[in-house]
Amino acid sequence: MANLKLNGVNKVYPSGSLALHNISLEAKDKEFLVISGGENSGKSTLLRVIAGLEDVTSGEIFIGDKDATEAAPKDRDITMVFKSDTLYPNMTVFENMAYGLRVRKAPQTLVEQRVKAAAAILGLESLLYRKPKMLTAAQKQRVAIARSIVREPKLYLFDEPLSGLDDKLKAELLNIVINMQARMQGTFIYSTKNVAEAMTIGTRIVVLKNGIVQQIDTPANLYDYPVNAYVAFYIGAPTINFINDAEIQKTEEGLFVVGGGLKIPLTEKISQRFENLADYAGTGKRVIAGIRPEDARCGAEGFAAACTEVKKDGENAFAECDASGNVFVAVCDAKTEKGAKVKIKVDADRLYLFDADTRLTLLSRDGGYEKTEFAEADYVPPTFAEEEAIIKRAKPEKNTKKKK
Repeated sequence: MANLKLNGVNKVYPSGSLALHNISLEAKDKEFLVISGGENSGKSTLLRVIAGLEDVTSGEIFIGDKDATEAAPKDRDITMVFKSDTLYPNMTVFENMAYGLRVRKAPQTLVEQRVKAAAAILGLESLLYRKPKMLTAAQKQRVAIARSIVREPKLYLFDEPLSGLDDKLKAELLNIVINMQARMQGTFIYSTKNVAEAMTIGTRIVVLKNGIVQQIDTPANLYDYPVNAYVAFYIGAPTINFINDAEIQKTEEGLFVVGGGLKIPLTEKISQRFENLADYAGTGKRVIAGIRPEDARCGAEGFAAACTEVKKDGENAFAECDASGNVFVAVCDAKTEKGAKVKIKVDADRLYLFDADTRLTLLSRDGGYEKTEFAEADYVPPTFAEEEAIIKRAKPEKNTKKKK
């Protein structure tokens, strides 16, 4: 069984810099789990801790149901592909791919069998006897990936392996990695800061921020049911429209989200999902409202706005608008021009609501949420204030006393 389990893993550097905080997660056998987050979110550190390249400060790591917390990297039966893997320049592609097996004194027949099989998967058959200097950047990365799979380990770790490649080569290699996982029947843990990449390949995605897990869920659940405002912002492109410092107002016409000069009706569907509506409606308690650009459309009705820019994204066109001083992005007609006066109608049934202080969602999950079998589905991240306290706690206080 090539499953992975982390229990309360923490990593704090001697400087006091927090890298990972209380990370607990599980990847089942043959799963494709993606670790995603922005710069300095802890993605690479998490993979290096799993691989044994860095020690944990506390916590446990189980690989294949065996405690690997203190095990040396060579004893963990894993392989890791880095964002800029270096090949041995004096070795051929075949020799680079075979190196790991030969170090372990594998029989020559097994070496040839594994290398040729990996070469077939990655389309390297015609390059086996070339030196790295004769390869393109994409071919070198293919060889690095092939070198990692010939051993057929329990876990395959990928640390942003497509970083630095152009979009065409990235798409090509991404398809190769997806097909490779299906053919190898292995457990893949894949790190990327590219959200589109993560949403394409992951059965589940771990969203990290400042070394702290925000949410672990399927791509669809992350998009439709973000647990906090950060996940809502991180998942999706263009990014979600936020109306900050808003409130829920009661009027004779019903309930409305009001803020920044905008007024959006609180539909029955959203009201039913609002877990503690009475604490917010008409109380002045602040909320953050969110509408994804694809749930807003320029048309003949809605609130007034002025188009400041039009961007095309594949078949869609998005207008970036000034709506009562708010930057608001909505789907528009490709013929919409910069400077045009438009009206924006939003699908209020698709509204997101978060507490302005905690940044946690105020909406319960309805029937559209497909719960996974993992305990992580019920995980609630720290509030904004708690997260700030965790980071501050990890840093030692500077000694401000002057030496005599």
